[in-house]
Amino acid sequence: MHELIVNLHMHTTYSDGTGTHPELGQAALKTGVDVLLVTDHNVLVQGMEGYFQEGKKRTLVLVGEEIHDQNRHPQKNHLLVFGTDLELATLAHDPQALINNISRLGGLSFIAHPVDPAMSAFGEPDISWEDWSVTGFTGIELWNGFSEFKTVAKGILDAIIYAYFPEAIPHGPLQKTLRIWDDLLSKGQRVVAVGGSDAHALHLARGPLRKTVFPYVYHFKTINTHILTTMPLTGDLTQDRKTVFDALAGGNCFIGYDLPAPTRGFRFSAQGRNSNVIMGEKITLDGAVTLQGKLPSQADIKLIKDGKCIKELHGDTFTFVTSEVGIYRVEAIKRFLGKLRGWIFSNPIYVEKLQ
Repeated sequence: MHELIVNLHMHTTYSDGTGTHPELGQAALKTGVDVLLVTDHNVLVQGMEGYFQEGKKRTLVLVGEEIHDQNRHPQKNHLLVFGTDLELATLAHDPQALINNISRLGGLSFIAHPVDPAMSAFGEPDISWEDWSVTGFTGIELWNGFSEFKTVAKGILDAIIYAYFPEAIPHGPLQKTLRIWDDLLSKGQRVVAVGGSDAHALHLARGPLRKTVFPYVYHFKTINTHILTTMPLTGDLTQDRKTVFDALAGGNCFIGYDLPAPTRGFRFSAQGRNSNVIMGEKITLDGAVTLQGKLPSQADIKLIKDGKCIKELHGDTFTFVTSEVGIYRVEAIKRFLGKLRGWIFSNPIYVEKLQ
């Protein structure tokens, strides 16, 4: 398998970001990100997809969209959309119709920042996802960098401090979001988890203070979605788009917080009597299934089954033999800047009954 680092959910000057697509591409090259998925608000920007290259480094920039109903106050129900090649913002008022049309066009849809609390000091309302009656979406944004900032910055002074020391913010997906994901999985829905930056690179001006809040380069070093593919990027835009979107659709990916230590190289797989699978795939229980994990360095590891921790250890590998059906995923935690931080969150392996 080939591993590609993907950073998704970011905004440019076409909506409320401060950078251009080429500037984002150059920032990604500096940080070793292989793919950017840009999502401006309610506008599908055409003609910006392509490759940025510097020596042997190459970054693919793909363009999606973050769609939400601008006539609604507050503007809840934000959806990340990829791979439709058609503007669908006119359907923002009806999330189910929007999701249905994305599926019809062969695209992907991810519920953005499912839990996104208010930031009253700056007049920012709660913009969490509200319509949980919807079905058929690809997945959810399990870890959103900007939403987490809103939970720790209780006032203007906090916001200024974190603007200068952003590495102190990330601790992991919000617990409420994790519970939502596990609940959806327990109901039989296949829901792919991704991590997003929600990058804007906003310019802060308070009196004499002038600061770019969370530059794109910072975001590209932190919360990424690592995808596993059957082939590397080829340089053919049509083929590479398909490669990226197929991996995301299949849940062949994990969320990695790459600032404390690189997460590249993490693997979570399962072996049965007649098959081997990776994250996002299902395996039939025929006697027993062996779950295996490999981490790029040591961490506190949790093996989660159906939303509950069934094994904890410290190390860089683990093996677990199960004879029970269930939805199995992995969480890994590292100490960074004196605190325990979420480091790796895998997508599930689905262990199913033998028919």
